[in-house]
Amino acid sequence: MSAPSLPVTDEPWPSIMALAEAVRAGRTTAAAETERAIARIAALNPRLNAVIAFDPEDARARAASVDRRVASGENLPLAGVPVTIKDNIWVKGRPITQGSHLFKDFVAPESAVAVERLEAAGAVILGITNTPEFAAKGQTTNRLYGATRHPLDPTLTPGGSSGGAVVSVASGMVPLALGTDAGGSSRRPPAHTGLVGFKPSFGAIPYGPGFAEPFFGISCNCPITRTVAEAALAFDVMAGPDPRDPHSAFVAPGESLDFGALTLAYSPKWGLDVPMEPEIAALTDRAVEALRAAGLTILDKDPDWPDGIAEAGLGPIQQAGLAALYGARWQDDPDQIDADLGIQIKAGFEQSSPDVGRALLLSEEVAVAAARFFRDHAIDAAIGPTTPCPAWPIEKLGPETIAGVPVGPRGHAVFTPLFNHARQPAISVPCGVTAAGLPIGLQIVAPRLADRKLLAIAAAIEAILD
Repeated sequence: MSAPSLPVTDEPWPSIMALAEAVRAGRTTAAAETERAIARIAALNPRLNAVIAFDPEDARARAASVDRRVASGENLPLAGVPVTIKDNIWVKGRPITQGSHLFKDFVAPESAVAVERLEAAGAVILGITNTPEFAAKGQTTNRLYGATRHPLDPTLTPGGSSGGAVVSVASGMVPLALGTDAGGSSRRPPAHTGLVGFKPSFGAIPYGPGFAEPFFGISCNCPITRTVAEAALAFDVMAGPDPRDPHSAFVAPGESLDFGALTLAYSPKWGLDVPMEPEIAALTDRAVEALRAAGLTILDKDPDWPDGIAEAGLGPIQQAGLAALYGARWQDDPDQIDADLGIQIKAGFEQSSPDVGRALLLSEEVAVAAARFFRDHAIDAAIGPTTPCPAWPIEKLGPETIAGVPVGPRGHAVFTPLFNHARQPAISVPCGVTAAGLPIGLQIVAPRLADRKLLAIAAAIEAILD
């Protein structure tokens, strides 16, 4: 199903492929497209608070450089495409704060590899987007910049932690954003706003140089777009090993797929005993039946996860990481850090070494279980809901109940983190709209490093659901 109509100041952006081709062909310029993005940010951002660092003159200078490169004959795959960057990803010479007073004066000394590659391909950085402090909450608000609002209903949150990035695209400010994802941060917000959010395999896009990660070893840079084809182009631009990231990996080129020979698995709750809104379940079932009717072979199969994978089992890793990185500053002055993060830091100090060790071992067991799921059942990809609920009121850390059942602050986030621990590629594509007009997403997952195969499968699913 197509994303709902979202408020923009003029006609929607063309696809990033068409926009770049028009710039390369001389039918428009990077400067002209940058002026369009500047006008849209000026018109829309005061209501939505997605872009928290916006320097029009800097963007104009970047666009002028792209136009000079096009004039000199460079064939740039993202020529003139406006892009926003999440406020935990380094952009050389720009203030990058992680939404924290601790970093309010920090200026990035270099750019992350993903940012370098976007700019090398001709993309124009328009601004930096809001994130919760340290990108460690599922709701986009912080004490430095305030809350980012859902473009369809400003009383709701778009989710987090890539909420600012997502809203910059969903509202029409820019056609492309770069986010991060250590537990679903660039899949759940796209699902809540009718976008595509692609988390590559861990290492497929080099991570950093940048800030230390509290939840190390699972975070990814992620393109946020309106279509799978756009996500695939952005991925192609950013993917590939780099010596600055020892975990970066090579992803094989894409191949022609026989979609009639594919086998998918449908897991209605991803093998978890958790509450899910009946309307979300019904819309997901309807999307899966449409895929079956189109001829895709879909088995009903759940992953067989190890015991203890609830938040209490894996949460000690992030809590201990936050305490290690920022605990001393919190102890000196708790008021300088978001109270929700303070709760996590306090919990980190209370973890024992065996607690953290068990959580790390459990993370490894999750990765093994996910790999076996695809191998043992000869599955090309698995599908299921991205979230168990739609967007919720902006003042809440998470919905207090789902399907009438009380849930904790991470009850909305249960379907995405396991695939970070699995290091597998996962993508969310739009698959329906609730009676209240709120988008939901279908999550599609494939084996590790099968990123381009996953993107091809997602494109086929997108075409069927559209």
